[in-house]
Amino acid sequence: MKRGFERTRVLITVMTYPHPSEKYDELICTAGVTEAGEWIRLYPIDYRYRPREQQFSKYQWIDINLGPRGHKGDGRKESREPVLDSIKLVGERISTSDGWRERREIIDQMPHHTLHELQAQYDQDRVSLGIIRPKRILDLEITEAERDWKPKYQNIYNQMRLFGDPPKPLRKIPFEFRYVFECEDSLKPHRALITDWELGVLYLGEEKRLGSEQAAADSVKKKFLEEICGDGKDTRFFMGTTYPYNTWLVIGTFWPPKSKKVPTLF
Repeated sequence: MKRGFERTRVLITVMTYPHPSEKYDELICTAGVTEAGEWIRLYPIDYRYRPREQQFSKYQWIDINLGPRGHKGDGRKESREPVLDSIKLVGERISTSDGWRERREIIDQMPHHTLHELQAQYDQDRVSLGIIRPKRILDLEITEAERDWKPKYQNIYNQMRLFGDPPKPLRKIPFEFRYVFECEDSLKPHRALITDWELGVLYLGEEKRLGSEQAAADSVKKKFLEEICGDGKDTRFFMGTTYPYNTWLVIGTFWPPKSKKVPTLF
């Protein structure tokens, strides 16, 4: 193992939609929780180009060798450089049985903040991952996005074809989705872009099923507002920053059913 690297066990909780990379072909933002209950970011990871035995799922533990600090000057507190070939899956994915009990045992003990608190922590100590339990979720806004990857990213796939390494198809989602929500200390609503891989997969599946881009986007909105953020859900947002700015995105959601309180007898 390289000097300064250590073997770490991480529960993966966040995987964002893939994005082309000039150096690594393709990357996703991956984050999770260590056995010590600390947030950690694994970057860079070319997930779809990993061998099948290294393709972890969300809420699955992995063992991995990690460097002491972020990659290439990434000074965010939680960022670590992973040794990709060292990834080893540990056990099965934690299920959602019994009201998400096993998942809640881990996530519920993690600190929860407002967005203003996270922004202040970033300014003070470069904290760049956290959990928000919104006071109120007002909307999911949909705006049109660029339909194609930028030319520099298109060139990546052209070069892969040229050198005989077939690229895996990666659709660019033609919309951007933003949660509009309030925290306990909000003076006005926040708007945060959603980059969760599950949203991208849901959109592509709905577009194929419905045969319409707009209908697919509307279906995503309905699921996220009525199911993920429904009245019966204890919805949290996994939040993360974009490097190198203090701009917070919704990089994942946690939406177990609300706990049933046992009535007291006296």
